[in-house]
Amino acid sequence: MIDKSSLPHDPHFKDMNDMIHIDEKWFYISKKAEKYYLLPEESDPVRTCKSKNFLTKVMFLTAIARPRFDSDGKEVFSGKIGIFPFVTKEPAKRSSANRPAGTLETKPITSVGRDIARTFLITKVLPAILEKWPARDVNKPILIQQDNARTHINPDDEEFRLAVQRCGLNVQLICQPPNSPDLNVLDLGFFSAIQNLHYKEAPRTVDELITSVENAYNAFSTVKSNRIFLTLQQCMIEIMKARGSNGYKIPHMKKGSLERNGKLPSTSVRCKTCRRDDELAELFLISLARTVISYQSCCIC
Repeated sequence: MIDKSSLPHDPHFKDMNDMIHIDEKWFYISKKAEKYYLLPEESDPVRTCKSKNFLTKVMFLTAIARPRFDSDGKEVFSGKIGIFPFVTKEPAKRSSANRPAGTLETKPITSVGRDIARTFLITKVLPAILEKWPARDVNKPILIQQDNARTHINPDDEEFRLAVQRCGLNVQLICQPPNSPDLNVLDLGFFSAIQNLHYKEAPRTVDELITSVENAYNAFSTVKSNRIFLTLQQCMIEIMKARGSNGYKIPHMKKGSLERNGKLPSTSVRCKTCRRDDELAELFLISLARTVISYQSCCIC
């Protein structure tokens, strides 16, 4: 989204503080294979499982917003709305050496349909937003962006709309442009980052796997999370250069170097490709034709 007040001479993106990106991802208890560098006298590490083709896995629904910092660079809002595992608690049918019959066990939900997705949005995501969203902005419009998976609810879903009204929030559900995974910060870099942190641990049960993923989510740096949003804006610029296509390479800004030199943009990237009025109009029409929701067309240009 372009800040209208910056047009036409110095176009730059809005701060994106009103958006929450949500998506689902499978996290596995272990990798199929992993490389280790060992000294000659070290023994090979051993990790066993019943079948490497059926590793234990849990799907998580993740919600992330842009972190916020004050003028001194101190974090005032982490942007971490929550990460929620799709699991149920079921009593054990038989006794074993580890627990007696009747003990509640954590079982992954292997098939997540639209009803389950709606339930998690209403019972998990909305209460987390109400709890964690900055108080001064809680009455402002909040946009929840999801991808176009068939299991996701429609933006005008009646049950979700009524739940939003009961919470007293001003929340709108929107879908990202199709075939554009780079327009979601979770797919763009957040998921891969916390997955690498998760694999530093060695969970053996479903509960340990959930704890490991939650620890990785909480431990991920908000500074790096903010950098992903800057990369998102760079991807939007590349989409404009490619005239709406996704045939581009994700740009590298050397954000670490820019940050050390005090030159990293704090909230938004300047869109130099949109300086000419005729070019801006052309790119706007291209992006508008590419999207389904009117607001999302503004997100691209």
